[in-house]
Amino acid sequence: MIKKTRFKGTLAGAVGVSALVAAVAAQAQTLNIVSWGGAYSESQQKAYHEPWMKKTGDEIVNIDRSSNALAGLRAQSQAGNVTWDLVDMLPADAMIACDEGLAETIDADALLADAPDGTPPSKDFIAGSLGECFVPQIVYSNVVAFNTEMFPADHQPSTIADVFDLDKYPGKRALMRKPINNLEWALVADGVDPKDVYDVLSTDEGVARAFEKLDTIKDQVIWWEEGAQPPQLLADQEVAFGSGYNGRFFNAAVAEGQPFKIIWDAQVFELDGWVVPTGKLDKVKDYLKFATDTQRLADQAKYISYGPARKSSSAMVTTHAATGIPMKTHMPTFPPNFKTAIPKDNTFWADHNDELTQRFNAWLAM
Repeated sequence: MIKKTRFKGTLAGAVGVSALVAAVAAQAQTLNIVSWGGAYSESQQKAYHEPWMKKTGDEIVNIDRSSNALAGLRAQSQAGNVTWDLVDMLPADAMIACDEGLAETIDADALLADAPDGTPPSKDFIAGSLGECFVPQIVYSNVVAFNTEMFPADHQPSTIADVFDLDKYPGKRALMRKPINNLEWALVADGVDPKDVYDVLSTDEGVARAFEKLDTIKDQVIWWEEGAQPPQLLADQEVAFGSGYNGRFFNAAVAEGQPFKIIWDAQVFELDGWVVPTGKLDKVKDYLKFATDTQRLADQAKYISYGPARKSSSAMVTTHAATGIPMKTHMPTFPPNFKTAIPKDNTFWADHNDELTQRFNAWLAM
């Protein structure tokens, strides 16, 4: 789905229009920006796109294709016609895009804005979050949520092991049609300490153990491919549990009043951010600097429950823009939510995604 949003200003050529405004009008351009859609794209629209369009007169075209961004970027590059100007991508895919020459390398301190106190980007972004071709925006989590109306008030799930317990908590599960997250959760549900998940998953025995655990719920799973699916399946009570992005579940519960509750146990947290397709840096560098400054990242956290990737942004976020509710307890990094959190190992997935995806698809077909 493609949505077009325009800022309609008056840039008349009549007498009295300043040379500065005329210059801005002359330089206005269209930016094709790829993202995830849903509540996340809406948060970008409010925090980044609308202020930028107001400032510059640019048009931003929102393209909801991030779930298949790497494949799309490869296809455009092979065809010699890259139409995307900026792509929202996961770090593991960004590493692959960088290795394959599909993305520009980014000198953060040269291209991005300093923090308000002068701290350079390399020191202000969360340690380890900046990649060779990757500029982070937010910290988010892959979680499992459930519909509270489908279980008695005194018998509601609270752990990832509960998701795998069909006897105690019956009902369909909606899980992403990828090995990522599912293999980690399967191991935790089978008794592996969250901090040891990738050590176990790095062995043949560990992979087999994860698939054996997934076998126990396989016939009760609806596999989703688009992020909007699990909240809808939960709302329709077609499933009792659904995996997905914490921000989508937050938006459904707070903005739409859905009876959803997140299971924070074994949340798999990671970063999300920008990749610049090769050859597009000159076109998007000013927007990239603007959209990743301290204020913009703080503003985004007011619209969705994802933590800003810059340290200087955190103190600037207090309440949800629409409802006024405090955002603190809804953040993945809130200490009680973070007790058993699993940091997604992007190096592991960059190295093993293809082979584990092939095995996962073969397992699904069995």
